[in-house]
Amino acid sequence: MPKLELQAVRKSFGDLQVLRGVDLTVAEGELVCLIGSSGSGKSTLLRTVNLLTPIDDGAILLDGTDISLPDQDPRPIREQIGIVFQSYNLFPHMTALDNVLLAPRRVHREPDSSLLPRARELFVRFGLGDHMHHWPDQLSGGQQQRVAIVRALAMNPGIMLFDEITSALDPELVGEVLGVLAQLKRDGMTMLIATHELSFAAEVADKVCFLHAGVILEEGRPREIFENPKEVRTRSFLERVR
Repeated sequence: MPKLELQAVRKSFGDLQVLRGVDLTVAEGELVCLIGSSGSGKSTLLRTVNLLTPIDDGAILLDGTDISLPDQDPRPIREQIGIVFQSYNLFPHMTALDNVLLAPRRVHREPDSSLLPRARELFVRFGLGDHMHHWPDQLSGGQQQRVAIVRALAMNPGIMLFDEITSALDPELVGEVLGVLAQLKRDGMTMLIATHELSFAAEVADKVCFLHAGVILEEGRPREIFENPKEVRTRSFLERVR
């Protein structure tokens, strides 16, 4: 059984069809990269998986259970599906540690006796051990993005979604954030990533999906997509961005 499955997912905003019947499966521990031009539907797809954007038709299954049914409480589901955006969205009046502790304290009512050691371990694991008590404006963009990832991981999600998380970073900071994703991959985290970092997708992804006009036009192993794409539009996209 797939960890995550999208079945004929559709989403429109007014007359604009953004997702036009997306089918996708993500296995446990798999890293799937979504590539495609801006406006192809990558971000909307991620937001539907986290239930931030309700779908118009189709189904989204998590561990075989349809989580996209109307009128259900999305909060327990979002606790299982973490999402990180390109904007860090850290609270500027809180230290990095307090940003990370906020949700587990409020949502899970988790005591600091168990929460603090896990948070410290996450900070150390991702090279932030010396920055736990810094304010966001004392951190670089790459450090803030890593804090945002640690904040999502502190909720112990089963799946992580990443939406172009390196696009707002200076080039020299991109590598440190991609290194965190590679570490999560080694740890066995299930991930769905929208990215323009094609070299990262080629090296680390288990599967690459090319989105065009709201559908997954082509998917396969990285070598198949990047070295021998079958679709004309996939080839055209890769020629433009390389």
